[in-house]
Amino acid sequence: MQEGLADELLAALAWLDFAGVALFAITGALVAARARQDIITCGFFAALTGIGGGTVRDLLIDAPVFWLEKSGYVEVCLAAAVAVWLLKTEHWPERVLLWLDALGLSAYCALGTVKALTFGVEPVAAMVMGVLTATFGGMLRDVLAARPSVLLGREIYITAAVAGAGLTVALALGGFSNWTAGIAGACLAFAVRAGAIARGWTLPGHRG
Repeated sequence: MQEGLADELLAALAWLDFAGVALFAITGALVAARARQDIITCGFFAALTGIGGGTVRDLLIDAPVFWLEKSGYVEVCLAAAVAVWLLKTEHWPERVLLWLDALGLSAYCALGTVKALTFGVEPVAAMVMGVLTATFGGMLRDVLAARPSVLLGREIYITAAVAGAGLTVALALGGFSNWTAGIAGACLAFAVRAGAIARGWTLPGHRG
């Protein structure tokens, strides 16, 4: 019975992994499409945003790069780019991009932390890997598109990733399986980021 539950959790995390890539890829393709770029550029932005953070994480923790080890990730990014290209996304409000990014951030801060833990990375560093996984692709997207980075907005963003990664580590150290901890961490990260988007939650800024 426990083995079956573990298999279900593993399957859930695998789907969450692909979902996180797809959501980030859509945000990258949306940014390129709104800048009136061609389909190739949309595909590039989709892949950069979708797999960028995870690639850097894997290189830093000396793990096989996930999209080279397992097929499907690049295909998901390209499918996202084609979908965005075919749809009339110019009419989508900016908040759609924020919510898609929030979902991707939530999934990836937890997944990045879980993967780092499974490779023996110590807890605080594993949290950093989770935050990096969740934010690096979006940062590259915004820098290359010459748009204001979501990381520098007043609304809580990185804090949501830190909260999700922190809960994932705390539960894992508390005896929960990494996969259970990861799902809980993703839920917390989304709750925090959703509050920031819907209610404008912020932290005090520097007053120097």
